[in-house]
Amino acid sequence: MNCTQNKKIEQVKETTMIVGIDVGSEKHYFRAFNWRGIELTRKPIAFSNSMEGFNSFYNTIVELMQKSEL
Repeated sequence: MNCTQNKKIEQVKETTMIVGIDVGSEKHYFRAFNWRGIELTRKPIAFSNSMEGFNSFYNTIVELMQKSEL
């Protein structure tokens, strides 16, 4: 995808959640921010490298989206 920096910035809307993930071999950490860069998680949240861990990650993201009305 050949986008300029401005095109990428234009893609971020009021309903956008930005999630950063630090991937490890057994445990991962993530933080979530709204479109203005305000942190929604307050601290990094850990989840394991398993289906159960991914489901925990996914459910947390859904909860954050609902709480933040994203």
